[in-house]
Amino acid sequence: MARPRKPLLSYDRIVVTARGLVDAEGLPAVSTRRLAAELGVSGPSLYNHFRTKDEILEAVADSVSAQVDLSMFDDVRDWRTALHDWALSYRKALRDHPNIVPVLARGPGRRPAALRLADAVYGAMVAAGWPPAQATSIGALMRYFIMGSALGSFAGGFVDDASAYDPADYPHLGQAHLLADQQEKIDERAFETGLTALLDGLAAQYGRADREAGRTDP
Repeated sequence: MARPRKPLLSYDRIVVTARGLVDAEGLPAVSTRRLAAELGVSGPSLYNHFRTKDEILEAVADSVSAQVDLSMFDDVRDWRTALHDWALSYRKALRDHPNIVPVLARGPGRRPAALRLADAVYGAMVAAGWPPAQATSIGALMRYFIMGSALGSFAGGFVDDASAYDPADYPHLGQAHLLADQQEKIDERAFETGLTALLDGLAAQYGRADREAGRTDP
């Protein structure tokens, strides 16, 4: 019997299949047995590419990091605009794959795409004139904010039953049962509001640093 022209398995095929399982059913859905069944191969054959389930999930997480646009750090956009545009791209990647966020939240570790992301943000901030320690803090702050927004929906946390919000107990939640119907709109607006406030605060710090440098320079 002739050998197939293409191998049954590849690194990318395993990652794409595992990512589909995570997206559809969550992290517990991924096991070597389940993946092998989805791929139509024997379980042991997966070990030619990955030693453990954790390695597979790390690869899935990095494939999501690779979806984040970093081009804004290579062009002429100012640091604030670059951070804003990057944050939108980062949030979109996490919103498209929310079930992998707990793995991403562990930090970049040795993941190549995640490390390129961290390197791009830090490098752009230092190049813009932020002190290295502050550039590190900005990268951490943005990561906290973006990942936090992807971990759940504020509007989706309310039920659409008006009786759940008795005015006698919750006098200011009379319209809360309507929030779930506008979940995406509310969450998008909240993210943009928070992002603008965060960037405004950083811009104020940046301006103060410039003024202080101007007073102390000879």
